[in-house]
Amino acid sequence: MESMEAADNLILIFQILYVVTALGTMVVVISENRNPLKTISWVLILLLLPLVGLVIYYFFGEDSRKQRLISHKMYKKLNRRSIGRKELLETLNPPAEHRGLVNLLNRLKGAPLYGGSNVTFYSDGIAKFYALFEELEKAKKHIHIQYYIFLEDEIGRKTRDILVRKAAEGVEVRLIYDDVGSWKAKRRFFKEMQGQGIEVQPFLKVAFKFLTSRVNYRNHRKIVVIDGKVGFVGGMNIADRYIYGVSFGTWRDSHIKIEGKAVAGLQTSFLIDWYSSRKEFLASDAYYPALENKGDNLIQLVTSGPVGPFKDIHLGILQAISTAKECVYIQTPYFVPTDALLLAIQMASMRGVDVRLMLPRHSDTTFVHIASMSYLKDVLDAKVSVFFYEAGFLHSKLMVIDSSLTITGSANMDVRSFEHNFEIDAFIYNEGTCNAAKEIFFRDMEKSSLLSAEEWEKRSRFEKFKESVMRLFSPLL
Repeated sequence: MESMEAADNLILIFQILYVVTALGTMVVVISENRNPLKTISWVLILLLLPLVGLVIYYFFGEDSRKQRLISHKMYKKLNRRSIGRKELLETLNPPAEHRGLVNLLNRLKGAPLYGGSNVTFYSDGIAKFYALFEELEKAKKHIHIQYYIFLEDEIGRKTRDILVRKAAEGVEVRLIYDDVGSWKAKRRFFKEMQGQGIEVQPFLKVAFKFLTSRVNYRNHRKIVVIDGKVGFVGGMNIADRYIYGVSFGTWRDSHIKIEGKAVAGLQTSFLIDWYSSRKEFLASDAYYPALENKGDNLIQLVTSGPVGPFKDIHLGILQAISTAKECVYIQTPYFVPTDALLLAIQMASMRGVDVRLMLPRHSDTTFVHIASMSYLKDVLDAKVSVFFYEAGFLHSKLMVIDSSLTITGSANMDVRSFEHNFEIDAFIYNEGTCNAAKEIFFRDMEKSSLLSAEEWEKRSRFEKFKESVMRLFSPLL
């Protein structure tokens, strides 16, 4: 009898502790003054999922925007090396319609506008890796390589072999990989590279004793800088899927090679991440060589992450869409927009801008895809043309604005990219590059189906309800 009473008392104590902890967590969530929708989502999880909700919040709910991975002083010191390479805005003369955007990005992030750069697009993995391997083989002084996913597969091993060989030749090789994104690769894979002369650094390494929001805030950037003269940035990681596709078709993605002065922006992004992870300050002239003009593209390399007061890429995209006069073409694998972004897209379409949104018919992430579908009625009602890519998985992050602005990089059109991940996008001001990006979009349209409002309305009630439920949690996805 006494043992039963003792058990009942323990259960009661546990229940009281849980209620106090849950209520305390709710107070913390509310007092952080987050987006009201996100706050409501977390409160619902804590209420509807006892115990599990607390575990989920512990790993994914902490707001780290007030934390710092790098001091403002050190950030400015590193960024100054890149800014020192910039030219006067009046000399570069960006398109008048985008001058406000250029100023915004410069003031937000200190993102310089670089001239004298050439841009080459890659819309498939074969072309991208052929170009990447070719440039890596040419390296004479240093290779800086950073990927969210670096797998130990055919492409991963080939990349490793080139890096090991270049290190043996005396080239400085530094590698940053995201510790969560690259979890399928064994630690031994990276340790062996380190043992062969490559400096390897995981970003926000996760160990059980440190498991907190580090799982939630990941470095999603894909950057390669070779001798400070050639750089790559975009949506493709190091994995076989970009060559061989997935079970339901090809893996369609976008990547660019930059030659010329804008490579300094990629170099700065890498070295800031290297310092924040390794605490090693690298900013000598060896990493910022004098560069001659390689083309007529004007480029801003814009980074964003969960540690600053502003969502820089998000604000840049909002400005670009809000001032569009002719067209807005968007490719994204996931469409979970903020309220402000959704409204900007709707308003652009309703004022007569040709707005086209292209998404994959099938996705690699079920929950995010379901949530994405819940927003399609909103854009269809605003007369946005919605296309489903049918030839495989569309992972491309590409935006074309009017006749002279192209935006591409690592950021998806979703809350996770805008608020939680460390991302980088290239804002490119050039008519020729814009036309090349449009051609890529138009080619993909030939492999896509146009969605009608009538067709979308015919979905079953269950499908609509499922999408509505996932949309409720979309600020957390």
